[in-house]
Amino acid sequence: MCGIVGFIANTNFDRLRNSLSEAVSKLVHRGPNDSGLFFDENHGLGLGHRRLSVIDLSDAGRQPMASQDGRFQIVYNGEVYNFKEIRKTLEDLGHVFRTDTDTEVILGAYRQWGIDCLERFTGMFSLGLWDETKECLFLARDRLGIKPLFYYHAPGSLFFASELKALMALSPFPGDLDHNAIPLFLHYQYIPAPRTVFKNTFKLLPGHFARFRKGSLEVKPYWTLPEHSANVPIPPKREEDALEELDRLLTMAVSDRLISDVPLGGLLSGGIDSSIVVALMQKVSNAPVKTFSIGFNEPGYNEAPWAAKVAEHLKTDHTAFYVTPKEALAVIPHLPEIYDEPFADASAVPTFLVSKLARSRVTVALSGDGGDEQFAGYVRYWSTRAMAAALQRMPERLREPLGSALARIPVSWVERSYMPWRRFLPQRFNVANFPDKWEKLVDLMRGGDIQSLYRMTVHVWPKEMLPGLLQRRLVESQYEETFRETEGWPVLSQLMRVDQKTYLPDAMLTKVDRASMAVSLEVRVPLLDHRVVEFTSCLPDHLKYRNGKGKYLLRKLLSRYVPEALFERPKMGFGVPIEKWFRSELKEMLSDYLSVSRLKREGLFDSGCVETQLKEHLSGRANHCYRLWALLMWEMWRERWMES
Repeated sequence: MCGIVGFIANTNFDRLRNSLSEAVSKLVHRGPNDSGLFFDENHGLGLGHRRLSVIDLSDAGRQPMASQDGRFQIVYNGEVYNFKEIRKTLEDLGHVFRTDTDTEVILGAYRQWGIDCLERFTGMFSLGLWDETKECLFLARDRLGIKPLFYYHAPGSLFFASELKALMALSPFPGDLDHNAIPLFLHYQYIPAPRTVFKNTFKLLPGHFARFRKGSLEVKPYWTLPEHSANVPIPPKREEDALEELDRLLTMAVSDRLISDVPLGGLLSGGIDSSIVVALMQKVSNAPVKTFSIGFNEPGYNEAPWAAKVAEHLKTDHTAFYVTPKEALAVIPHLPEIYDEPFADASAVPTFLVSKLARSRVTVALSGDGGDEQFAGYVRYWSTRAMAAALQRMPERLREPLGSALARIPVSWVERSYMPWRRFLPQRFNVANFPDKWEKLVDLMRGGDIQSLYRMTVHVWPKEMLPGLLQRRLVESQYEETFRETEGWPVLSQLMRVDQKTYLPDAMLTKVDRASMAVSLEVRVPLLDHRVVEFTSCLPDHLKYRNGKGKYLLRKLLSRYVPEALFERPKMGFGVPIEKWFRSELKEMLSDYLSVSRLKREGLFDSGCVETQLKEHLSGRANHCYRLWALLMWEMWRERWMES
């Protein structure tokens, strides 16, 4: 895996040229093995690259890489797993290759087919390609958004990079805050694409390309997620056919991702997704697969024993590491550097730690990311679907009176009643404190929709509270746009599609990419092979959710390789005990960053509102850990990137 950065501008070429080396150095963690620069002063162009050598470890793979005729220059981050098949096709068409890299194949494919080459690639990638003849800078990102690509656009110029820290190092990058992004961050825990924290700076959306020519920028999709299928029952014979096809596609996806000239392994949590990936790795490998897991001693956060049982059954070469609170807490000060845009998913901590563990023995690892969003794996899907069904069955004339009756029940009574039994609820239910959910439930009884219902189980800072905290309302994002696009779909299909276009690339894949690349580990995600995603999009909901459980077909497939007793258990998630740490080891840090004096000096948040939330949490009267974590991550990010 690699890091890329570049610019094209009609002014400030000398300043940009002088700053490109610094920008490239900001990406050394993404590519510790080599680096390179290319400049075209006549066109105001500069390209930079950091290389993590994975395929063809020789110097022949150095980037920026030129085509043989010198017309094209490319910087590229990713892996195209079917590059050998594409190379054979190109050789039959007369192309000659000098290296064994997929980079050169991408150059040849673009030269042969133009932007249509993207449809031939199976893999994960982001790239920048300069066509001198057409004076065109071409950018592209893989279909599901596994690899990141940021760009800044101003009249006459375009900057791009794998991470924002590289863009920030280019001079003159203005770095003006987009204040509309702040409430989005607090609400979702990430900033939804295509926005970023900076004005005029964007994430290239998954499955999109961009062309910049003669000062004009064009951004278009080249692939979109398929429409959902008709939600009709499938006879048993066809269900078995679907299972066979899923087995075939996933085996192919895993096998494709084992291509490597460096040591390779798998991240194993013991859950369904990672277990099926490791099982298929072991199925197609000639030697025991190296697997890695981490554990915590805190109850409710430790999946390591389950991972060990799966590894023992599959006979993998397993490495487990139990993390102490001290080791986990030591990661937190580094998060603003790793995630150079505000990011508030606390599972970034264990993701970094398991990546660091894996990197001690391998350079490439396969993970199970993407299963939940395709097979209805999140508890919030089931709870939203059940509540939506209940509301739909209720006569409309009863909803308003019932909502009014519920509204008369004091929130304080709800909270006192809720606190003793909250430990029996799914962990994700604690994302926001219960009284807020109660108030939202009252609103829904008075006539809410699926989008509002879904917000109950997903988002951290309630939409209604943000204006009081920030004096700024929540702007629309892809979240609302996707709900509109999927209006009329079955509830589960709609919710999964919303996550596939928002939460998956913007939160889950961002988390894994930054945490793994911070330690120079390349992570591959076979469940997000586009052929797998296209197949699962055509499956009806009852092959994903049945009998109160998600991942129905995936469970059936895993049972071919692993006994059900090793994976049939409640979903645990991949988190850390932030609620507890805020009242103990992190109390001083939290109180310092969210102090009234600090917040008043910044002038962004209502310090009284934050102080109330902080006191309620520290006293144990309420659980505001996810809101406080988001505020802490914002303050730490601002200190690192806006005050330095």
